[in-house]
Amino acid sequence: MTKAVLTLVGISMLSCGQKGAGESTASSEIKKTVASSVKTPEFNADSAYTYVAKQVEFGPRVPNTKAHKACGDYLVSELKRFGAKVYEQEVLLTAYDNTRLEARNIIGSYNPDSKKRILLCAHWDSRPYSDHDPDPANYRKPLDGADDGASGVGALLEMARQFGMKAPEIGIDIIFFDAEDYGTPEFAKEKYSDSSDTWCLGSRFWGKNPHKPNYKAEFGILLDMIGAKDAVFYKEYISMKYAARYVDEIWSTARDLGYGKYFINANGGGVTDDHEAVIEETGIPCLDIINYDPQSNQGFREHWHTQKDNMSNIDKNVLKAVGQTVLEVVYNR
Repeated sequence: MTKAVLTLVGISMLSCGQKGAGESTASSEIKKTVASSVKTPEFNADSAYTYVAKQVEFGPRVPNTKAHKACGDYLVSELKRFGAKVYEQEVLLTAYDNTRLEARNIIGSYNPDSKKRILLCAHWDSRPYSDHDPDPANYRKPLDGADDGASGVGALLEMARQFGMKAPEIGIDIIFFDAEDYGTPEFAKEKYSDSSDTWCLGSRFWGKNPHKPNYKAEFGILLDMIGAKDAVFYKEYISMKYAARYVDEIWSTARDLGYGKYFINANGGGVTDDHEAVIEETGIPCLDIINYDPQSNQGFREHWHTQKDNMSNIDKNVLKAVGQTVLEVVYNR
């Protein structure tokens, strides 16, 4: 997701299709300055890393492929194993070039009868094109999507495991959105529309057709590209526009836990991502924790939408920083 499409008050708006090695233990690099509440379980970064690697093992999770079907089945089985009430939305969605995509949104609910709820989400599909690869011969090749997709899902699976052992007092809905990353590729923009509507198809469908009628949540947290070494998370523009109080709460919590070097207390660029679809379709304030650096040359990391988006980029310390911060917010509401 790195294409600039609009500038507002000096902040670049980027398309979600154009989005900007782990160690043995996650605590080796980070020293927490403030202890986590006794209510909050310990986020296991080794476990999260394993969940990321497991998704990558299936191969690129592109809709209409065997790898996509197998990984979806795995995600469903894991959520059930961790005690979630699981809903599946199987739907045919239309891609930018009119390809019909066999898509599946996967939802795992905890405390499903609780009226006070938080939505946690990530996209589980991977990009069918490496259209930002330095080698044009790779443009039409699918990619592993270890960071762009699998990292957020891996962190949420670890959270689901913790919820299964010690359920939070509030209701939690984990949603794995499909068909986020099938937007118009760079090499096809002269022939097909480059509209932001070609991205985030699964979340757009869910927003119009939630898994429960009249679904409401206090707010939502989207995790996208949250696993790369030296990741930085600025306060994303759309998140600040619609969910500023929750952005501030999460960034403050991260600093209290000693993760301030990752959660930068400064405004960043805006991206079209699944949180925007949630906001527009449901009115639920939703924020995006995404590794986009507005101070860098291209915004997103060099492996973004290339053949290099593989497990070599995934850092357990970053998974830990994000996962522990989100758990702290969830368990202390």
